[in-house]
Amino acid sequence: MSLTLAVYGKGGIGKSTTSANLSAAFALQGAKVLQIGCDPKHDSTFPLTGTLQNTVIDVLTEADFHIEDVDIDDVVKHGFAGVDTLESGGPPAGSGCGGYVVGETVKLLNEFGLYHKYDVIVFDVLGDVVCGGFSAPLNYADFGVIIACNDFDSIFAANRLCLAIKQKSVRYKVKLAGIIANRVDYEYGGGIGLLDEFASTVGTEIIGKVPYHDLIRRSRLAGKTLFEMEGPGKDVCLQPFTEMADYLLNQPRSEVPSPLGDREIFNVIGGWK
Repeated sequence: MSLTLAVYGKGGIGKSTTSANLSAAFALQGAKVLQIGCDPKHDSTFPLTGTLQNTVIDVLTEADFHIEDVDIDDVVKHGFAGVDTLESGGPPAGSGCGGYVVGETVKLLNEFGLYHKYDVIVFDVLGDVVCGGFSAPLNYADFGVIIACNDFDSIFAANRLCLAIKQKSVRYKVKLAGIIANRVDYEYGGGIGLLDEFASTVGTEIIGKVPYHDLIRRSRLAGKTLFEMEGPGKDVCLQPFTEMADYLLNQPRSEVPSPLGDREIFNVIGGWK
């Protein structure tokens, strides 16, 4: 078993919370998992560890970029269900390139002989930024996964991400495994109608539906996964993560997406009811 995912989506869409719970679900199914946070805020792994851990770039800077002076325990921590966690970090705001840091992270893992020792690696990537730097995790991934809500902004970002995956697929093995519908609310949020039609239009599918639920919000604040929380609705919140983990571990259907043009998606989304 070997699976590498690059998780993307509009900023603030819930990528880190979703990634952490998905990593936990993989681990609880017996996989050896590494989650790599690729955001300078270094909060991707907070639900797994309950802390903001040191970043690769901080540790390397302190060691004057002498990898031989870095111990793997300086950068890899152990979280819920045995998930290993690592935060790439990034350059100061307004300077440098995040893609460089991702490359240094993979280089460091290879130096310690760890990169290929995991069953599952989850790259949790900054926002919807798809410049050459922040699309770098797609160079290493088997599959891209997009997280989106049933609204215009997140679907517009998802379309841009489909374009990035399509472009990367020319040189790399990456394909799109599907879209995770997050904060699904059938009563007030319109369900997943727009998102489902978008997925069909670009040649992919919805692989999970995560409900809009206060337990998920509280788990993030508590620095815990959903599996550690208690309260009404826990089973409903956990079910999509368990099902998605099972699906992704068993050769998911995947495609090179067919993104819409920017003006085209304005027309298409604007015309949906």
